[in-house]
Amino acid sequence: MNKQTITSIQKAKGIKKLSMITAYDTLFAKLFDGEVDLILVGDSLNMSFAGCNDTLSATMDQMIYHTKAVCNGAKNTFIICDMPFGTYTNKKMALKNSVKVYQQTAADAVKIEGGEEKAHIIKYLTSNSIAVVGHIGLMPQNFRSEGGYKIKGKDNNNISKLILDAKAVEKAGAFLLVIEGVKSEAAQAVTNAVNIPVIGIGAGVDTDGQVLVWSDMLGFFEDFKPKFVREYLNGASLVKNSVRQYVKDIEDKTFPSNTEIY
Repeated sequence: MNKQTITSIQKAKGIKKLSMITAYDTLFAKLFDGEVDLILVGDSLNMSFAGCNDTLSATMDQMIYHTKAVCNGAKNTFIICDMPFGTYTNKKMALKNSVKVYQQTAADAVKIEGGEEKAHIIKYLTSNSIAVVGHIGLMPQNFRSEGGYKIKGKDNNNISKLILDAKAVEKAGAFLLVIEGVKSEAAQAVTNAVNIPVIGIGAGVDTDGQVLVWSDMLGFFEDFKPKFVREYLNGASLVKNSVRQYVKDIEDKTFPSNTEIY
């Protein structure tokens, strides 16, 4: 698979479904490289990688560290860095932190959460040569302010608001949009309302593509399984069984064997 560009991503709308997966390190980035269209270094790493209860305490330094690692492993895949909570509250701060991402990593774009209320920030970034991916619908960085993770697009008024958000993000210059945790009919309406591709997560099948957190998709995360996740591998069990076999081989003195010693 050739590395996607902003142009090829935009041209995929209505032609090809786009695939996106998260990655946080070089090892898994290498495994995903060239297999998917886009890799997102998501602030979800704060939960699945660092064991926190939400994404809010992820820092700019953390995101840059992990984005560097992913870029080292995935040379042939378009890479997006999530901007963590509190790093783009105004346009000057957003630009300063986005420039850090560009200068210190090989990321192709940054992603920020927010619709109409963040459009002026997106416009400022894009007018200063920063490629931006938008994110609307259920926004994990609003977790505390909204009192939990709330599904969106349940009524016509909310669907209309999502469409306004999507159009504002598009007009501001974002080349791609993530929509999360919305009713499928709402996601379809948003997808049809804009000319940029829309990537869904927990948003049904009618978007322009899908994204999942790698540890969910490969069955490594055991604490809970979101309804929208499909597991393609029973990763946790495979790892545990392998470790148990390793321990047994040590105890039985069958490891190392004669062929595994100097």
